[in-house]
Amino acid sequence: MARKLKAFTTSAGFFDLAVSAPSMKAALEAWGAGANLFHQGFARQTGDPVIVKATMARPGIVLRRPVGTDQPFQEEAEASEAPFEDAVAKRPEVLKPKAAQPKREPAAQRPPSRKEERAAARAFEKERERRERQERQEAAARRKDAARRDRALAAATASLEKAEACHAALVAEIDKARAALDAKADREAARWRRERVRLEEALRAARVARHLRAV
Repeated sequence: MARKLKAFTTSAGFFDLAVSAPSMKAALEAWGAGANLFHQGFARQTGDPVIVKATMARPGIVLRRPVGTDQPFQEEAEASEAPFEDAVAKRPEVLKPKAAQPKREPAAQRPPSRKEERAAARAFEKERERRERQERQEAAARRKDAARRDRALAAATASLEKAEACHAALVAEIDKARAALDAKADREAARWRRERVRLEEALRAARVARHLRAV
């Protein structure tokens, strides 16, 4: 069963905020407050019939008006350029009635009926469910995006590791080939030393024999 709604108000920046909610906690959630503004004295429940009427017409929706003004609460509002003191000074003076006659409260300022309260409570629940669905969808989208980034990171890491392994294998192959060439070069150097010694000895012998024939 939907709980009865109440009207709550606070201020944020250049605006007064109002919302109808079943509890202070629900009002704080609707405002997106990160702290308990009621305990800090920055928010309160209001019985102002004009504010109650406006919030009950849009349950769960945060309404606003320029701070320090008597403008009606609505979903979209522009900040007032006039200072708070000027707004207070410009308020018309309330004239006392000449006779103590009962005055009927205007329809726009009468508190909402029980039927209207029940309708507002149902509307608030629908708005709360809509916000929760939106939050779940946004959370799912964030998880999906995070998973996509994780997959991209994993693929990039795997590609780098594969390239590093391939490079290491090529370097090892080159080092092996270089070692084989070095060994081959050493063998050739040793063979050439032996061959040169033999050839130089043969050259010296031929020179000696030529010299002897000439004598």
